[in-house]
Amino acid sequence: MKNLKSLLWLMLWASAWTFGADQEQLDFSPRPDERQLPTRMHSAMKERPVVRVGQVDAEIVGRDNRALQAAVDYVAGLGGGIVEIGPGEYLMRDPLHLRPFVSVRGTPDKTILRKADGVVSPLAIDGDFGEEQITVRDPKGFEVGCGVAIWSDKENYFHATVARITGRNGNILSIDRPLNADCMVSDNAKAATVFPVVSGYDLQEVRIEHLIIEGNKEHNVNLNGCRGAGIFLYRGFGTVIDHCQVRDYNGDGISFQQSNDVTVNECLSENNASLGLHPGSGSQRPIVRKCLARNNGGDGLFLCWRVRHGLFEDNILEGNGGVGISIGHKDTDNLLRQNQIRGNQSGGVLFRNETLGMAPHRNRLEDNLIENNGTNNIVAGILIRGQTNDMILRSNQIRDTRPVDTRRQTIGIQIEDNVGPVTLDNNAIDAKTPIRDQRKREIREKP
Repeated sequence: MKNLKSLLWLMLWASAWTFGADQEQLDFSPRPDERQLPTRMHSAMKERPVVRVGQVDAEIVGRDNRALQAAVDYVAGLGGGIVEIGPGEYLMRDPLHLRPFVSVRGTPDKTILRKADGVVSPLAIDGDFGEEQITVRDPKGFEVGCGVAIWSDKENYFHATVARITGRNGNILSIDRPLNADCMVSDNAKAATVFPVVSGYDLQEVRIEHLIIEGNKEHNVNLNGCRGAGIFLYRGFGTVIDHCQVRDYNGDGISFQQSNDVTVNECLSENNASLGLHPGSGSQRPIVRKCLARNNGGDGLFLCWRVRHGLFEDNILEGNGGVGISIGHKDTDNLLRQNQIRGNQSGGVLFRNETLGMAPHRNRLEDNLIENNGTNNIVAGILIRGQTNDMILRSNQIRDTRPVDTRRQTIGIQIEDNVGPVTLDNNAIDAKTPIRDQRKREIREKP
């Protein structure tokens, strides 16, 4: 027995010594490539929060925007991560509000966010700038928690207010944002439960993937694209919108304003009431690639104001109620290549009428197919207006293949009288009038 006890003590001592030796050999010191994140006091983590929300078999179960928002806000509270949305249709009475560092992933071709039916009412009394409540004539349908937009005939576009209803006292509604402008009863001020289906303000490092937006436009009034769209960003820096669909929205399909470095990849914008794709308000360095904007009420791709250094390639802009591509106010230094611009009612590519300081200078159109545009009136494949300078049109194919008596794109390239230098290089033009140059100066054309 004494020998057995001695043996046990010896084994325990040897085990402890070995464990201590192993501990001394492990090195937990920081590796040379470990660096703290730019805005955090820790390094990048391989495992981040992932929360699944859905109608069944999910960590958060629900069928409307409240379940989706709960998942996004929970992940945002942990510093960011991923929200996965299961298949099914989700009724949206308020936008899905995106949060910084949160990626939202739908189930490919199966996750549908449907805009709820909207209501509209005139304001009963003026809504004053900075006020955080409104008074409506008819409060029916203006439920607490719903999204709401307030505007007037005079104060619209960026002066419209899109907010959430946070409380109700009869006809008086409190909202979570102050009014952007005076909305006067004398200017036909109104409120409506219309809003972006997906919305993001003041974002960074956000991705949206595989979402289908059903806009339900027959049961909603129009919301302008400066404050709303099926997917809408305001200062959504670096956001990626990938493999999303927006259809049947009473407004723009996808709109991003004051949002640098946005990427829109392989998205569909179809049958929306206004613009298909709407980068604007100083959104610089956008990338719009392999998207389809089809049968929208306005232009297919509308570069609004100060869209610069962008890349627009491999897109299809077809059957839209305006032009295929519109470029204008301070929209400079963009490259548009390998796009198909066809069957649009008002023309192919339009460079809008701007004075010298505001004109869309130094844009390049390369390797685009521009065909069969114009429905009722005679149009140009490319129309350059204003005091636009230093355009480069290279290796574009411009044609109308419809029966002769139905052709409306009878002008290949039209250059109005105030336009500056234009470089034409190796364009293939099949039109009754290949080039209509209304300037007195000579065109700059490579042989």
